[in-house]
Order: sequence, then structure tokens, then C-alpha cells
Amino acid sequence: MEYKIGDVVTTKKTHPCGGNRWEIVRVGADFKLKCLTCGRVVMLDSESAKKAIKSVVKDDGND
Repeated sequence: MEYKIGDVVTTKKTHPCGGNRWEIVRVGADFKLKCLTCGRVVMLDSESAKKAIKSVVKDDGND
């Protein structure tokens, strides 16, 4: 699946704050994800991020 900046995704595991919805801030060799519940930003390598993401909730509408 192709992910782009601005996509909102859900993860398989919940964040310690209780949220599982994240906004993709950066895509490339690493993914930068921002928790939509608490605002924490994390970076994951692309393989780990693709494993952790369960589904895309919505995207920004830009193609």
C-alpha cells in the first residue's frame, strides 16, 4: 500500500496514551507519525511502520 503525507492511519497496538490514530508527517526510508490523541511524534523505519499500520482512516485528498 502507498502511504502519503497527511494520511490518518490506525495501528494494531494502542499508544500508551490510549490512542491508535496517527497522522503521517513524513514518508521515505523512515516514517514520522504524530499521535492524534496526545500529539507525540515518533519515527519508525518503513518496514516497522508498514507492519504496525492496520488501515488508512482518511487521506488529505491531494493526489
